[in-house]
Amino acid sequence: MNRALPDVRLRVPTDEDAFAWHRIFADPEVMEFHGGKAAELSVYEELTARQRRHDAELGFCLWTLVDAEGEVLGFTGAQPWPREWGPKGEIEIGWRLGRAHWGKGYVSAAAFTTLERVRAAGVSDVVAVVRSGNERSIAVTRRLGMELAEVFTHPATAEPAHCYRLAL
Repeated sequence: MNRALPDVRLRVPTDEDAFAWHRIFADPEVMEFHGGKAAELSVYEELTARQRRHDAELGFCLWTLVDAEGEVLGFTGAQPWPREWGPKGEIEIGWRLGRAHWGKGYVSAAAFTTLERVRAAGVSDVVAVVRSGNERSIAVTRRLGMELAEVFTHPATAEPAHCYRLAL
C-alpha cells in the first residue's frame, strides 16, 4: 500500500457490539461471501460472548473494529477455526467491515494490528479462509504477505474456499 493507513482501535466485543454488528452486517453486499444476509441478532450475541471468552482464554479474538471517532466499523481479529471442514486446529484471522468503510484501509490497518497481537500471544502461524471471487479479501491477504496454501470445497456452496497461510 502506498498510502498511510488510518488509525483504528480494536476492542474486546461488548454486549452492545452484537447490536452494531447485526446492523452493519444487514447489508447484502457485506454478506455476499457470508451467506448473503445477516444472521439473527441472537447469533451475534453468542458470537460476541464467545469472542470475550477467546480473549480471556487465548489473548486474542475477533475484536470490534472502531475508528478514531469511536464508530463501530465491523470486526477484525483471530480465533480458532470454528468449523468441521477446512483448516481444523488452526488459528484463523478474519475481518468483516461495513460497506460505507470499504476501500479506506481500515481492514489492512486492523489486520496488521491483529498479526502483532496474535504473535505476542504466542501464535506461530495463521490462516485466512477466503471464498473464491472475494477479491477484496484476497487483496488483504496479499498485503499481509500470506500465500495460498490449499483450497477446500465450501460444504454449503460447493465453491472453492482458498486457505492462505502466514508464518509469524
